[in-house]
Amino acid sequence: MSISAELAITGLYTSLLAILFIALSFNVSRLRLKHKVSIGSDGVRALEKAIRIQANFTEYVPLALIMLAVLELAGLAEMWLHIFGLTILLGRVLHAMGLTKTLGVSLARQIGTLATFIVLLVMPVTFLVMTYL
Repeated sequence: MSISAELAITGLYTSLLAILFIALSFNVSRLRLKHKVSIGSDGVRALEKAIRIQANFTEYVPLALIMLAVLELAGLAEMWLHIFGLTILLGRVLHAMGLTKTLGVSLARQIGTLATFIVLLVMPVTFLVMTYL
């Protein structure tokens, strides 16, 4: 079976991010079992953090992947698609690592958040410039 090359790069980063999402989800499930909490966090700080890390991922990653796919279909150079895809992936990994260590300020969390915001701003601007200017 051959895979269409049209979305091969988006497919790569979608796959890697799906694996990361499963890891984040397993962590939530592990903590729920450990602390015997089925709904919410029951005030367990580690579970609260794990839930927020997973939720934050689901809040930002879908839009980022949609924009990556739009840019790939629009014909953006592969180098830029990989730069954007890696930025999304590394941003989410750093955010999760930073928030896991502390609820307060952490450099990893700040870099991860900034990377996510930058790529979510640059990708649509890139599309608009490519398409309309």
